Amino acid sequence: MTRRATRARTTRETRIECSLDLDPEGGTGEVTVGTGLPFFDHLLAQLGRHSGFSLSLAAEGDLEVDGHHTVEDTGIVLGEALAEALGDKAGIRRFASGLYPLDEALVEVALDLSGRPFVVYDVEIGEVLALGTPPFDPQLAGHFWESLATSAGITLHVSLRRGCNTHHILEATAKGVARCLRDAARVEGGGVPSTKGSL
Repeated sequence: MTRRATRARTTRETRIECSLDLDPEGGTGEVTVGTGLPFFDHLLAQLGRHSGFSLSLAAEGDLEVDGHHTVEDTGIVLGEALAEALGDKAGIRRFASGLYPLDEALVEVALDLSGRPFVVYDVEIGEVLALGTPPFDPQLAGHFWESLATSAGITLHVSLRRGCNTHHILEATAKGVARCLRDAARVEGGGVPSTKGSL
């Protein structure tokens, strides 16, 4: 079984290309990302690295307007690639959850590769400061996860237990979602893990 996908999306606002391999040789894939938003690239690199997937993603967007379109469309395309790569989901673990720390930040993530998109993103950041140059608006992080989960058909819950550093909070979230995707996508059985017979 080959669990790979390549997706692309072109609009008047963005052009996104993405390749994803859920089972790279050696168990840890190569990650190459470039969106024009260095901090967003950092989060995507964490997502790729800690999921163990191979991820190649290139995005061009109207950053002179805002980062919103680039972040949203990246989530859509990556989610579509993930859904395609998972295929019929036969044998996957399906569920995963955990607590993920980064210094003072502690984030809880739970997800279900259910085919039913639903997102609860309970991450309240105090003083919102843009990160990187060009700036990444931390408020876009929640929108990214919503776009990804909706396109991939994932039920995703993310909650901030504690934390004050915006960088640490967002990075812990990316690492937590990555580890949960890695665990939930792992093949350990033979059938589709649902009483309905499909996900």
